[in-house]
Amino acid sequence: MKSMKYKFSALTAAVITFALIPSACGSPQSSGSAVRQTSAASTSDSAKAFDPYSTENRYDIPDNMFEKRDGVDYGTVQKDVTYYSKTAGDNKQFNILLPAGYDESNSYPVMYVFHGFGGSHSDQIDTDSYLTLLYGNMLHDGLTVPQIIVNVDMYTDKAADKERKSEEQLRYTYDKAVDDVANDLMPFVENNYAVKTGRQNTAVAGMSEGGAKSLCTGFKWLDKFGYIASFAPDTNVIAIGENYMDSFWTVPYFKDGFPKPGKDNTPYYLYMTVGSKDPWNIEGTLFYRDELNKMGVKNQTDYVEGYEHNYKFWRQCFYNFLTKDFRQG
Repeated sequence: MKSMKYKFSALTAAVITFALIPSACGSPQSSGSAVRQTSAASTSDSAKAFDPYSTENRYDIPDNMFEKRDGVDYGTVQKDVTYYSKTAGDNKQFNILLPAGYDESNSYPVMYVFHGFGGSHSDQIDTDSYLTLLYGNMLHDGLTVPQIIVNVDMYTDKAADKERKSEEQLRYTYDKAVDDVANDLMPFVENNYAVKTGRQNTAVAGMSEGGAKSLCTGFKWLDKFGYIASFAPDTNVIAIGENYMDSFWTVPYFKDGFPKPGKDNTPYYLYMTVGSKDPWNIEGTLFYRDELNKMGVKNQTDYVEGYEHNYKFWRQCFYNFLTKDFRQG
């Protein structure tokens, strides 16, 4: 995201978590106070099922959680795996992380990860990349569950044309990744790896433009994705402000707003977050939160003091999502 027309006032809260608390766009709080997700802890079902909303997210994870340690199995990274995309009309590639102890006689849930604008399928999953090391350390420490992580290439068009694309053209090829993942990539992964299928076993996450595409993918394909995470998403998911058609950055993917989940396809966990020093996507993230709240769609949305729009924030966000995905359903 390079520019944005919507001015946002300074905010002062440290970390605030929201769920079903409507507030005006641009205001990080409702009724001037922070809201904690604790309602499920008082129910009789709390001992039976994990509630991802009952715990506040952390943004103080130390650097050593993202560093390589002796004696830890970080699993297997397969790079540049090729599949044919009918959506693109060409071959595409992805990187995939198979967890430590991966056994084809077992099966594993899958998280699909979108990169940011101008990125690639090697940004998050690669040898010694921050997400590869974080996940390995968390799995070793018992902080997450065994899962497969797929780093998606959002570019969805003829490969030979990629270098000639303008930023505007790239944005719209990224939109096509929403269908490519559901219709082309997921079937390939399910046919070639030991994968658990069903929305209770499928997650999508992303940052910046990838955060926008994560929301688009999760909500277009609510029957396929049970866990959705969006880190400082760009402003092109739904219409924001009166001048949203003035720039390709803000033309909405969903022109009529978020599709409304039903009883059988409500996300098990929906997580959005943005840093107080983000130069582009504070207002958009909080607007998405407010619209979802108005629809009655439960979400955990954090406004975090001090973080910018970069990997130092993304890795904190992935830590939180990995503590909560595939624990329910």
